[in-house]
Amino acid sequence: MIQSEKILSAVRAQSALIHNITNYVVMNWTANCLLAVGASPVMAHAGEEAQAMTGLASALAINIGTLSEPWVKSMRLSMDTAQHKKIPIVFDPVGVGATSYRTDTARQLLDDACPTVIRGNASEINALAGLESTTKGVDSVDASNLAIESARKLANSYECVVCVSGAIDFVVEKNKIYEIKNGHPLMARVTGMGCAATALIGAFVATGESPFDATVAAMTVTGIAGELSAKKSSGPGTFQVNYLDFLDQMDGNLIRTYQKAKLL
Repeated sequence: MIQSEKILSAVRAQSALIHNITNYVVMNWTANCLLAVGASPVMAHAGEEAQAMTGLASALAINIGTLSEPWVKSMRLSMDTAQHKKIPIVFDPVGVGATSYRTDTARQLLDDACPTVIRGNASEINALAGLESTTKGVDSVDASNLAIESARKLANSYECVVCVSGAIDFVVEKNKIYEIKNGHPLMARVTGMGCAATALIGAFVATGESPFDATVAAMTVTGIAGELSAKKSSGPGTFQVNYLDFLDQMDGNLIRTYQKAKLL
């Protein structure tokens, strides 16, 4: 069993700076989730400081949710700096498959600098791997298990970890697959849950643990927090407040009691 409790403790002990170039729909939410788990967020999108800010960070989270050419330039500069300085890169291909611009941009960025982790929903992972995929804007139409082979293909192509999120999360690395069954359907009714998961993976890989183990730990923690939050919530509004509280309160006892993760 992956030591999610140990990795969470390392996240809090290090309080690593995570540089996020993310979409403006979720900036506040993502920053609060990182703070709640014990990391330190920064959102810097200007090309003039992208390289300098990335150089200060312990991980870089790239999210292409609201694309524009200036932001793409900043993403490219930041990813190049992170690769040169061996800073982990977590890449979120939001909405890939919806438009050719979005799909082409994601592939170009990944060709320029290989990520440490790719996290996306099933439709995004399938589209990124070159398969026919149906999306509903930035939401997945495919079940997560239908993207396992695409995740394996991407993991081999980029020599990285791939996380397929959904009702069941799968973390894939070459010939290794972990299944995580924590979470709740209410999570799909709050915008930015996947984006926040990407940033949290950044905080966990920043600890220096293996990217595979760190990704499993991050997805386990976010799933348990979602599961427990749903039990206390009357709807998506109260869910958000409770989710932040449970990220803050997450500990070894909660992880041991509620985790539903296994190696396949």
